[in-house]
Amino acid sequence: MEPQTQAKKSNLVLILDYGSQYTHLITRRIRSLSIFSLTINGTSSLDSIKELDPRVIILSGGPHSVHADGAPCFPPGFIEYVESRGIHVLGICYGLQLIVQKLGGVVKIGEKHEYGRMEIEVGKNVVGGLFGNTEIGDKQVVWMSHGDEAVKLPEGFEVVARSSQGAVAAIENRERRFYGLQYHPEVTHSTEGMRTLRHFLFDVCGVTAGWKMEDVLEEEIKVIKGMVGPEDHVICALSGGVDSTVAAKLVHKAIGDRLHCVFVDNGLLRYKERERVMELFEKRLHLPVTCVDATEEFLSKLKGVTEPEMKRKIIGKEFINIFDLFAHDVEEKVGKKPSYLVQGTLYPDVIESCPPPGSGRTHSHTIKSHHNVGGLPKDMKLKLIEPLKLLFKDEVRELGKILDISEDFLKRHPFPGPGLAVRIPGDVTAGNSLDILRQVDEIFIQSIRDAKIYDEIWQAFAVFLPVKTVGVQGDQRTHSHAVALRAVTSQDGMTADWYYFDFKFLDDVSRKICNSVRGVNRVLLDITSKPPSTIEWE
Repeated sequence: MEPQTQAKKSNLVLILDYGSQYTHLITRRIRSLSIFSLTINGTSSLDSIKELDPRVIILSGGPHSVHADGAPCFPPGFIEYVESRGIHVLGICYGLQLIVQKLGGVVKIGEKHEYGRMEIEVGKNVVGGLFGNTEIGDKQVVWMSHGDEAVKLPEGFEVVARSSQGAVAAIENRERRFYGLQYHPEVTHSTEGMRTLRHFLFDVCGVTAGWKMEDVLEEEIKVIKGMVGPEDHVICALSGGVDSTVAAKLVHKAIGDRLHCVFVDNGLLRYKERERVMELFEKRLHLPVTCVDATEEFLSKLKGVTEPEMKRKIIGKEFINIFDLFAHDVEEKVGKKPSYLVQGTLYPDVIESCPPPGSGRTHSHTIKSHHNVGGLPKDMKLKLIEPLKLLFKDEVRELGKILDISEDFLKRHPFPGPGLAVRIPGDVTAGNSLDILRQVDEIFIQSIRDAKIYDEIWQAFAVFLPVKTVGVQGDQRTHSHAVALRAVTSQDGMTADWYYFDFKFLDDVSRKICNSVRGVNRVLLDITSKPPSTIEWE
C-alpha cells in the first residue's frame, strides 16, 4: 500500500491501528483536509513504517489495556526512529497510554471509567501545542472511551487539558514531538475535534494540503502504464456498480483498447439489471463489453448451500473460472492471453480484511470475505490491478466525475459482488425466492426514487426471509413469505445508521409489495445500525 508520489510521501499521515472502531474515521477526517492518510496494523514492522516515510504518525485507540498480556504495541526501535526523523506522533486514547507507558510514565486502571460525552477544560495553550489556538479555561465536549488512565507522565511531558472529573485529557512534549489525547477527536460528538486535528496537522506539524483526486488519477495511470507492458492485455469484470465502472474507465484511459470488459450474469442480479447495465456500458459509457450468461453455472453450484462464507467462496471461485474462460476467448481474438484482471476493491474492503491488532493472527479476522478480496482461489492465473484500493466510496465518486462518468450513475447505491445471494439467508435456489426478491426490491427502490429520497440514502434493498407467516389476503388465510426492507445512511460503509422513513411511505410500500408480489404477506423494516449489524444480511 505504498503511496506512489513524492508529494504524497512527504505529507503522509500514517495511522497505526490498535483496534478502535473509529480508526477509519481518523483517515477520513484527515483526507477531508486534502492530506493523504493511510491506516496500517499497529503491530506492523519498523521496516514497513520506514518504507512509507510518514510525516506524522497517529497511534489509534483500541479495546485493549496496555497492561494485558500480548497488548499490541508499535515495533522495537519505533521511538528512536521517529525522534531521529523529527516525526510528530499523536496518541489517541490507547495510543496516549502507549506513549505514557513506553516513555517511562505510569498507566493504571482508572477509579472512574469515562465513556461517552464528557467535558474537558484546556489548561495550557502555547505555540506548538495541541491547544495553541484555544483560550485557557476553554471548555469543550468530547467523546471519551477508556478504563485505564495516565497517572504519572514521562519526564518532559505536561498535562494541557483535564476532564471534568480531573482525569488527564491531553498531554504533550513539544520538544520530543509527542502528543496525546485521551478522547476521540475524529468523532462528531467531539465538538472541537476537527479544529484540534486541523491545528495539530497544519500548525504544529507543518503538513501542507496538497492531496487531490486529479493527482490520484494521474498517478494511478502512471502506475498502471508501468505495471502493464506495452503488449499486455487486461480484462475487467463489470458488475454494473460504481466501483468496477470507475476502475474500468481509469484503466481504459491508461491502456485503451488493450482492456477487455466482461459483464457476467450470475443469476443473482436485480430486476432487469442485465439489460439496464449493458445499455449503460455501450450507449453512455462507450466501454466495449462482452456479456456472459452464467446463470446455470452459478446456481447449480449454490444449490443446497446455506453457509454465508461458503456461498461467497463459491461465487468468487466461479467468477474467476469465467474470467479464465473469457481470457481464453480474448487470447484467440488478439493472439495473446491477458495477464491482468482489474478489480474495484476499495479501502474499506482492504481494512475490513486485515487482521485485528492484538489478535496474534496474521490472517484475516473475517467480518466478511469480499469476492474481490477474501474469496480468490490461490491458483488464480491472473494478476490483479486494483486502482481504487486506497480510496473510500465518496473519493471514487469524485474520481468518476473527473473521468466524465455521469453523476446520476455515480450516485447509484452500492451492490455487493455476490449479488442477491447475500440477501437470501439460506439456499438461494430454494423455491422462487430469487424472483420474489427481485420484484420486492424493484418496488422498494422505485418507490424511493419516486419519493425523491434516493440520494439521501447510502444503500437500500430488500431481503428475502426463509420463513413463512400466516396472513389474510382476499378473504383467505395464506401461509406466505416475509420480506425485510433495509436502508442506511453512511459516509463510507464502515459504519451506518438506518434511514428514518416517513410512516406513510412505509405504509404505501408495504401495501404495494403485498398486493403486487405473489407469495409475500408480511413486510418488515430493519432498524439496526452498523455496528452491531453489518449493512448486508450475510
